[in-house]
Amino acid sequence: MSSAPLPTTPSFRLDGRRALVTGAGRGIGLAAAAALAEHGAHVTLCARTSAEIEEAAAALRDRGQQADSLALDVTDIAAFAAAIEAAQPFDIFVNNAGTNRPNPFLDVPVEDFDSVMNLNVRASYFAAQAVARRMRVASVKGSIIHMSSQMGQVGGVNRSLYCASKWAMEGFSKSMALDLAAFGIRSNTLCPTFIETPMTRPFFENAAFRESVLSKIKLGRVGQVEDLMGALVFLASDASALMTGSSLVIDGGWTAD
Repeated sequence: MSSAPLPTTPSFRLDGRRALVTGAGRGIGLAAAAALAEHGAHVTLCARTSAEIEEAAAALRDRGQQADSLALDVTDIAAFAAAIEAAQPFDIFVNNAGTNRPNPFLDVPVEDFDSVMNLNVRASYFAAQAVARRMRVASVKGSIIHMSSQMGQVGGVNRSLYCASKWAMEGFSKSMALDLAAFGIRSNTLCPTFIETPMTRPFFENAAFRESVLSKIKLGRVGQVEDLMGALVFLASDASALMTGSSLVIDGGWTAD
């Protein structure tokens, strides 16, 4: 019988760590906050308006978990950076705030392009920069999780603008991982298929759209926020300690063919 010690699975627990989630008032952002809090992190829920995030933070505290709220518009680059600089450093950042304005490529107006790229690329890029700078100053070996999409891996009908923003995120996450590796800061993307949220639910009221989506998701169902929660904990925890510059695709098989 071998006397070699058995390996131990790295912990998925996040006790003692501070997490920041943007766009945390509903949908995927709220699920991210709940998942991280459930695994022991102190979670700060960030969004533009305070009502939803204060209510969500209170609900987490009612479950015996640690949570607070931060009302900020991530598109206000200077205000966001100032708030991060003044706060205790975060160990985990879920870079989740984003939007989508579907249109055929020939019909995309300039104002839609500016709105989507301003939030999904510009604000996300500089939010990550602000959090990573604070991590570096505090010598925090943190995890940055960018909420990307399967549309950052492929193209999609009426999704040229959204795809452009998520392919950009995939690129800056990989380069960010290279720049931050020396500080022990990791950068990865999470790439879901269509997830049923308050933002996407109106799209599924169109039967033809729903049918087209289900025809591409090989597992035969639209995703739920719960499908992402384990992956978020994995990317935030020591279980993914050697993972950076990568993408975790949760798409029901959409991009497999």
